Amino acid sequence: MSNPFQIVVCGSIVPDPLQTLEPVTAAAGPSLKNEMMLPAVLDPWAGHALFEAANLAQKTPGSKVWLVSQGPKAKLQQVMMTVAQKVPFELVALDGPSSGFADSFETAAALAGAIQGIAGLDKTRLLVFGGWESASRGAGSTMQMVGERLGITEQFFGVDQIEILADGGMEILERVEGGKHQVSVCSAPPAVLGWATGNLPEPRNNPQVGMANMRTIMPALQRAKAAPGANAGLSYASVSLPKQQRETRVVKNMPAEEIAREIIAWVRED
Repeated sequence: MSNPFQIVVCGSIVPDPLQTLEPVTAAAGPSLKNEMMLPAVLDPWAGHALFEAANLAQKTPGSKVWLVSQGPKAKLQQVMMTVAQKVPFELVALDGPSSGFADSFETAAALAGAIQGIAGLDKTRLLVFGGWESASRGAGSTMQMVGERLGITEQFFGVDQIEILADGGMEILERVEGGKHQVSVCSAPPAVLGWATGNLPEPRNNPQVGMANMRTIMPALQRAKAAPGANAGLSYASVSLPKQQRETRVVKNMPAEEIAREIIAWVRED
């Protein structure tokens, strides 16, 4: 039987993707128009990571799941009312920005600090889950920096599946080009896994799970540490909606290098 895991999921909140998002330049820097009024959801990439973590914990008796989330406390509370009904977890909240304009370096520092502050965390059983990308930042670098700050060098990204082996190791499927997967084997924790969509459906709401989670979520929100995210040294010249433009040309047997050159030339024309 496998040893129990301690699984920490890093997940931010993002504006509901069904809303129209309009970037604006405010006095404090770029932001979204009426950002605090927009309904929020758990980042879909992080959601997959959370569901996979809960599934792994269920299959491995004695395992526990934490959700480390950074965002404005009022927004976190709204989102957690829904997320809490999906799967069992313990919330570690950070009161800070969840904007897509937040610096991923500072976000990673705040998340890593929160993980290190979890009482009783055993690094030899630690798995850090998160989204391969983000619907908010899309930097693709946050989880890597979290792992480096925690001293975890075994990192896997684009993960669709994890299977625990008889010897306690892990077989991990990572997405590669051509719709294929790379099969990797990690002998033991700790490890960082950046999840793609995985294979699991979204769990159904369970009010009993929600009530059990809310007993710890509300105190966690009250204890949320401030993570202001000063974005030191980061500036934006302007923010605007992308242009809606489509130019289609069908070309056969064109080398990848030539395609890349054309794309770069097209981007520079803007």
